[in-house]
Amino acid sequence: MGGLPRKLPWTLLAMWIAVLALAGPFAGKLGDVQHDRAVDYLPASADSTQVAKIQDRLPGGETTELVLVYHRDGGLTAGDKETAGRQVARIAEEFKLAGDPEGVPSKSGDTLMYPVASNAPGTDEKLRDAFVNDVRDIAHDTDAGMSVKVGGPGALATDAGEVYNSLGGPLLYTTVVVVAILLILIYRSPFLWLVPLVVAGVADFLSMGVAYGLHSAFGTTISGQSSGVMTILVFGAGTDYALLIVNRYREELRRVERPYDAMRVALRGCGPAVLASSGTVAAGLLCLLAADLNSSRGMGPLGAVGVLCALVAMLTLLPAVLVLLGRRVFWPLVPAYGSQPKARKSLFSAMGSSAGRRPLTVLGVGAVALGALALGALNLPGAVKQEDSFTSTPDSVAAMKTLAAAYPETGTQPLTVIAPTRGADRAAATARDTAGVADVRVGRSGDGWTEISVVAKAVPQSAAETATIEALRDGLDKQGAYVGGPSAQQLDLKDTNARDRLVVVPIVLAAVLLILVALLRSLVAPLMLLLAVVAVWGAALGLGGLVFGPVFGFEGTDPGLGLLSFVFLVALGVDYGIFLMHRMREEVLGGADTGTAALTALRTTGGVIASAGLVLAATFAVLTNMPLVQLVELGFVIAIGVLLDTFLVRTYLVTSASLALGRKVWWPGALSRTAAAAAPPPAEEPVLARTP
Repeated sequence: MGGLPRKLPWTLLAMWIAVLALAGPFAGKLGDVQHDRAVDYLPASADSTQVAKIQDRLPGGETTELVLVYHRDGGLTAGDKETAGRQVARIAEEFKLAGDPEGVPSKSGDTLMYPVASNAPGTDEKLRDAFVNDVRDIAHDTDAGMSVKVGGPGALATDAGEVYNSLGGPLLYTTVVVVAILLILIYRSPFLWLVPLVVAGVADFLSMGVAYGLHSAFGTTISGQSSGVMTILVFGAGTDYALLIVNRYREELRRVERPYDAMRVALRGCGPAVLASSGTVAAGLLCLLAADLNSSRGMGPLGAVGVLCALVAMLTLLPAVLVLLGRRVFWPLVPAYGSQPKARKSLFSAMGSSAGRRPLTVLGVGAVALGALALGALNLPGAVKQEDSFTSTPDSVAAMKTLAAAYPETGTQPLTVIAPTRGADRAAATARDTAGVADVRVGRSGDGWTEISVVAKAVPQSAAETATIEALRDGLDKQGAYVGGPSAQQLDLKDTNARDRLVVVPIVLAAVLLILVALLRSLVAPLMLLLAVVAVWGAALGLGGLVFGPVFGFEGTDPGLGLLSFVFLVALGVDYGIFLMHRMREEVLGGADTGTAALTALRTTGGVIASAGLVLAATFAVLTNMPLVQLVELGFVIAIGVLLDTFLVRTYLVTSASLALGRKVWWPGALSRTAAAAAPPPAEEPVLARTP
């Protein structure tokens, strides 16, 4: 028995080295299967998705469509037009284009656009990017003051792809730096902070290998967004679990002589809360499998993989390393055996005392504050347009804005109709007769399908163009034809996100509720925690509505923000409720009345919950530095929500509700019948601060 404590940590360490050696080759391949094409983000069942898939099977494969935009304030000169024609001719010579480019001058005479399309890149994103960048090299600005921009769906995809491809490095490095700084401040030790950070890095590496395996086995969609969020979750959730384990381990080192035994007691005490916490997050994320949106459905499994890899690492590798390093890892604040932490008033003791004096008043004021903040959601801007989806202005967006100003009377982004070849002529005739259509051209055919290009009279993503798309779909639906293209994709994204919210949200709530009921052996406490996190979600969205437009200057909101922020905030927010309520239940089982247990739980876990909340909020706040509006909005809402949950809901509202309900908080479990009535200690009672 004596040899087991010495051997087990080394055995776990050896097992992890073997696991990493096996996962290494697969982790390195994750980037090869990461794709950010439109079809990877579109709804699985939408018309626009079917169009994108069928286009892949047509001769030449997927079409990369560009628009070269030549513009001069005050009007283009003859020399400008000659330069434009020469550049376009060179592009036609050097690349295999789908048709001869024809210039379309604006009525104002200051802009000339050349639509250019090629099937050569197909579905290969690297070839597409190379084609777009080569065209940009040829169509460069002149010295005479004429600007040349390359826009269109292909250019937008390339610019967005560059952003997603850049997420891996900067996002990872920034996350690591932020977590490291916070851990140093929390632990106040030159060594301890490095242990959970390295273990989180190991978990991230493992998650990459597992994610690649998921893709290989089940075809799971892996995008830049989902892999970036997976990294955030590994470091955010993993560090949270580490904080809880290290905090409890430090407590036990004062009571237990040997580090191995202290770790065993610590894991026995906080292990169920960590397991339930990670299980709740993973279950909530897996509910995204019910979404129709490919990007959301792919994010669910990847997020769950990140959380579970973090859990396994923090429950095995972290304890092994800490035990091997011994007490000295805590230097200079070494928890000596038999010692007591310095007695001092803690912030969370003061919070608990204030909540204990007037729990109903605190609960009411807090609920009103959250409700008032939630009203800000009414100020959220409408769905973001493609050209407004970047925080900066890349070449493709500048081109689209120039086109919108120069061609207000016509569409500059064609719609794509895919019709059965045997009925292509009929479909083209129906499209020509549809209100709002300016031009129809029949294109390539193959595999039983024909591509038809439709130009709307209205500008892209306007209400008038949306009406044209809907009219086309109504007229062509019975003919077995599909209507797609960039504008149709944005419409499908909006509609599908609304559908997914109605389907996924109830599933998430039910899954989380079942886990909480099983853990807490109660119905009232889980419902209380769920109500709290839903209120936090509403308040965080409301704060987003107050700042996205007026402060950040965003022109729209990502359609998926509501669903993704809900899933993350409910799953992650319940984490802290589990930490708090599980400790409270421990105290009640130890003989304390519910009121005393609530304040003791807040006093002993408040510091670690605050530390964990700061780390998790900071990791998601890293997304606000990314150059895509959807990532900034998601990062902001989740970070603000986590902070609200940490410093308002868990500390004040959940504690106040527990004090007000007393033993009823455990109804209908056995504790509701055996626990004593709530009786909080006097405000003057000294308490010991717990270092997180």
